[in-house]
This record gives sequence, structure tokens and C-alpha cells, in this order.
Amino acid sequence: MPLPSWATDLATLDLLLSVAETGSVGRAAQAHGISQPSASERLARLERRLGVPLLVRTRRGSTLTPTGEAVVAWIHPVVDAAQTLADGVLALRADQRARLRITASLTVAEYLLPRWLMVLRRGHADLEISASVANSEDVCAAIRSGRADLGFVESPDVPADLGRRVVGTDGLALVVAARYPLAARAERGLRASDLIEVPLLLREPGSGTRETFLRALAGALGRTPPIHRATSLGSTATILATVRAGGGVGVVSARAAAADLATGELVRLRVADLTLVRPLHAVWSGHAPTPLAAELIGLAIGLPTPD
Repeated sequence: MPLPSWATDLATLDLLLSVAETGSVGRAAQAHGISQPSASERLARLERRLGVPLLVRTRRGSTLTPTGEAVVAWIHPVVDAAQTLADGVLALRADQRARLRITASLTVAEYLLPRWLMVLRRGHADLEISASVANSEDVCAAIRSGRADLGFVESPDVPADLGRRVVGTDGLALVVAARYPLAARAERGLRASDLIEVPLLLREPGSGTRETFLRALAGALGRTPPIHRATSLGSTATILATVRAGGGVGVVSARAAAADLATGELVRLRVADLTLVRPLHAVWSGHAPTPLAAELIGLAIGLPTPD
């Protein structure tokens, strides 16, 4: 007997599990990397297909109906079995050809990943490695879609549907050209409130650098401030070039700015009430990373990292 169409919609069944776990359609949508309206539409369609009510929606969140609780109990082994299938197929692929597909956000890709891969290669001379660079949001999307086996991200949070492990930390730096007016205040420092009206040069939305800075700024101020004078740029190199030209205050990884700071071409601004340190995460899909991915994660954790 063929399965009904709703029984094969594993993504929506998994979404319902997340609603049950988080108590919120919005939080479940965030964990699955989709919008809340899209999540609500999928769940409503599932209810219509099943012909039974699953959720009670209130201003405080969403709770399961008695029927929904029964359905969720049945869903758990189905989703677990699907994950076991996915993990098994990935393992078969790894057995057929030694291959590791990596995607990493910019700071990791430029300053850390090359050394990790060099050491990994010593023990796997025939290993086929491919690596790509993307912002943190796109790294997570690549892992979900199966386009990469392992990712490295710089965003402060990792979506709940991905496996993750902290492999290090990275500090951000606010930098200006040595002749920029704010450079004169570098020694005595600034406050977070001083940054609202300055021309900020930020990475594009989806970047871990941008997310880390904006979250730290909101935390220091106790609110999410408007940043009317901010400019979004698609690469750290472009930000640094614009800073050198006197275009504003650049927000970049301290590793990326180290050379210009050492020569004195750029000056680092100190902001006393702003904490700009972020974790670096390895991320993967499924219960555990593949053996090769796990080996690279171990190297990332164990090898000393440059400041």
C-alpha cells in the first residue's frame, strides 16, 4: 500500500518536532532556516492533510493538542530512522571515495583552514579535498543541502538542526586610518554609544562578523540601535581598502587587520563596554561528523592558532 503524501514530507514532520521542543513556531522556523510564515504554512498544510488539529497557537507560543502529542510520539522514530538512513548513505559515499568537502566563512578560510588542511593531507595523501568560502549563513545552507560535509562559521549562534563544536575563538577589531579623526581618540577609548552616528563599514547580512558586532552593540546599549550611516560591503578586503582611504570605521576580524595595524597604516579603536569575541564553530549535518570531518575538527582544536 503506497504511503500517503503527508507521510513522505519528512521536513515538515521534523519541523513539528521542533515546535514541540521549543514551544514556538518562530523558534522552530529559525532552527530550520526558514521564515515563520513559511513554517506556519507548512504546519497548516500538514494539519489539513492529516485531518486533525495539531497545535494550539497563542500569544505566548504554540502548544500541542492531545492529538498533536500522539502524532509527535509517532513521528520521533520516523525522523530518527530517516536520519539513520542519511548517515548510512553518507558513510557509503565516504567508503567509495575518500573525499572531504568543506565550506568555511572568510576568517577561518583565510587564516586557519590552510594549516589544518596541510596537516590533514600528511596522513591522507590520496584524499580529495574541496574547499569553498561563504558567509556563515550560506555555510549552514550548504551543510543542510548536502553540498558540503563540514563547515566552519563565525556567527555567535548555530542553527539547532546542525551538529556543532567550538574549535576556537576570534576577536573583532574596529579600525580606522591613522589620519582619520577618530584615530586621535584611540588611546583614551570610546563608548558603544559613540558608534551609532559614525560611518561604519560592515560585512553583508548573513556574515558572522556583522551579526557578532550588531549583537554586541545591542547588548552594550540595552537596545537595538539604528545604524543609519552603516555601509555593507561584501568582503573584508574591500572593508580594509575603504578604511585605508578614510571611508569610515571598519569592523573586521583582528586577524585580518593585523598587518595594517603592525605598519601603523590603521589604528585600532578601543570600546570599553563592547565585547567583540566570538566562538568559531565546526558544523555538520546528522548525529556525528564523518570520520574525515571528525579528524579535521580534532586538528582544528588541537593545533595552536595564530593571534
